Amino acid sequence: MNTPKRYLITSALPYANGHKHIGHLAGAYIPADIYVRYLRAQGRDVVFVCGSDEHGTAIPIQAMKEGTTPQAIIDKYHTIMKENFDDLSVSFDVYDRTSAPVHHETAQEFFTYLNDRNLLVTKESEQYYDEATSTFLADRYIKGECPNCHFMGAFGDQCEKCGTALSPDELINPVSTLSGAPPVKRATKHWYLPLDQHEAWLREYILENHKDDWRANVVGQCKSWIDGGLQPRAVTRDLDWGVKVPLDTPDAAGKVLYVWFDAPIGYISATKTWAQREGKDWRPYWLDNETKLVHFIGKDNIVFHCIIFPLMLQLHDYIVPENVPANEFLNLEGDKMSTSRAWKLDMQDYIDDFIKKENGGPALADCLRYYLTAIAPETKDSDFTWKGFQDAVNGELLNKFGNFMNRTMVLMHKLTGGKVPKWHADIVTERDNVLMAEIKTAKAKIEELLEGYRFRDALGEVIALATLGNGYLQLNEPWKKVKQVDAEGKVTEAAQKEIDNCLHLSLQLCANLAILINPFLPNTAKKMCHLMKVVDAMLEWKNAGSLKLLSVGYSLRPPELLFRKIEDEEVQYQVEKLKAGLEKAKAAMEAENGNRQSAIGNTAATPSGAANAPLSLGEGPGVKSEIQYDDFAKIDLRIGTVTACEKVPKADKLLQLTVDMGNEVRTIVSGIAQHFTPESMVGKQVMVVANLAPRKMRGIESQGMILTAEQPDGKLILVGPNEATLAGSGVR
Repeated sequence: MNTPKRYLITSALPYANGHKHIGHLAGAYIPADIYVRYLRAQGRDVVFVCGSDEHGTAIPIQAMKEGTTPQAIIDKYHTIMKENFDDLSVSFDVYDRTSAPVHHETAQEFFTYLNDRNLLVTKESEQYYDEATSTFLADRYIKGECPNCHFMGAFGDQCEKCGTALSPDELINPVSTLSGAPPVKRATKHWYLPLDQHEAWLREYILENHKDDWRANVVGQCKSWIDGGLQPRAVTRDLDWGVKVPLDTPDAAGKVLYVWFDAPIGYISATKTWAQREGKDWRPYWLDNETKLVHFIGKDNIVFHCIIFPLMLQLHDYIVPENVPANEFLNLEGDKMSTSRAWKLDMQDYIDDFIKKENGGPALADCLRYYLTAIAPETKDSDFTWKGFQDAVNGELLNKFGNFMNRTMVLMHKLTGGKVPKWHADIVTERDNVLMAEIKTAKAKIEELLEGYRFRDALGEVIALATLGNGYLQLNEPWKKVKQVDAEGKVTEAAQKEIDNCLHLSLQLCANLAILINPFLPNTAKKMCHLMKVVDAMLEWKNAGSLKLLSVGYSLRPPELLFRKIEDEEVQYQVEKLKAGLEKAKAAMEAENGNRQSAIGNTAATPSGAANAPLSLGEGPGVKSEIQYDDFAKIDLRIGTVTACEKVPKADKLLQLTVDMGNEVRTIVSGIAQHFTPESMVGKQVMVVANLAPRKMRGIESQGMILTAEQPDGKLILVGPNEATLAGSGVR
């Protein structure tokens, strides 16, 4: 393929609803930054765009959690994410935001263009509606019991405990997160992008034109989607947070553009922001076929960036992506990263614990960039471990790459007076020729890998070249040759020539390594230039492979270590911090599950004095699937007497009960503290699920579950016997 006239590179827009972890960094941002820095070093016309995705239900939900407004949330996390990317040396040309007026205008124009040309269709469907708040409910505004793991706090789109993707219709006992009331179904009208009408174009675009140059995981997922039957996809939704549907009709009232539709248009609006700032025209970057558009994403965004957004672009006469290098997932210490379980390493945490520390700085940003690239999940999921991080930094960056640079600089100051020594062509050895050949060919090998988005292998080639340099020094042993002296005690001419050639070639290799490592570790490359007293212009890609980058007789600065060692104590601290976060999140999740179980799911018997009480949310025909008697017989219900009770520290909803079960005493944690005082529970007889598997809540092992019934006003009533009953009695 001919070299494109210009490049437009995008990284997936991160949601501005919370901190982003290193899985996001490894998937979409560092690979894109490596590619962009390489293109810049080539002197190509390239624009690197990204920005905060500030619409969708995730934003107002986070606002509710933090007790603030959606605007405050996006302002907070947009700033944090932008600073995080800066601290980790991700070099966007523009980091915009979808709340900006230019984005609203661009997204509305896009919708209008498609709608005016009848490229969208309308359909009426039923959607969950909260009558108490007069609101149509997006998936994330609905909670209920997960049909897979029976976690009581699953959302309408996903269970955050087991990870199962859900639809609101699959939830057991769904309730609105806005009011707590069960939702009803109501008809609503929406606009749809008819993917099914464009299957032929999508097959040609993906499965014919790009079947060989796109990654197999990308083509495979797209093929599965297309073969499974494409369906129209809604581009609007009932919500009050987002880009308003630009139609003055009753059907459009209270509707916004669906976030999946408006978010990728953010690439276009961000380009406009950049162009206005730089005094340039944005149009060639989106309308000229000589522009190469590349999306860097994680695999969870493949469908949007390979099927849906390209179709939107094609229908609007924009250019379509030439490649979409989607990475697989990055796991953490052998387990999938999860924000809800706190099993994650946020960019902010790494920045605080390493880069911002007294012995941190930009070199520590490069350490993370190095490890994430070395284990990049380009073709399959990979695993970040703190031991692996330590080994990569100490064993590869420090002992191989950094060690070669440091040894060369130290020896140069000791053996050649701190200056670049002469090159003696008359004594060139086969060993010299081999290394010179490797230096000259490394550029082409690394370039081919970078052009093919194989960043992991490309980085490996740079480290391999540094390893050759270490071997070259070790075999030449200039520190021994200095002992070859004449009768006057001076180093012999022959020995000095060998020392000169060894260090001259080693220094030229250091300069080449600075150029080749620059796309991956930009801070390291700059420090190498500083030590060699050369300007950053030397880092231009055309200079790679040259053996005349440093002039003979030129004085260089004293050596400094490029990287510091990662200590065992740092690794141990991070592992313990990770485990502590997991336990805290687990306790919070179990507390929430316990609260909902107490509130809605456990009314096997009618409470004393409430024979005619209304059914709770957990009862009623058609709510749960029918079971057989044998299923019910598996539950061991027994009467227990509460002998002691106290509040669980730092848990507003939890009580810790000591319950006499007749032949044993059990500890049970229950989410009823907002309905009963500890004193009022002592002496009460309660119904207990006695054979429920124990589980820890706030560090306390709960050995059963007491049953309650929820009244229409939200009040809980204990489920127990009508008269005093022997503790331990079974319920039939």
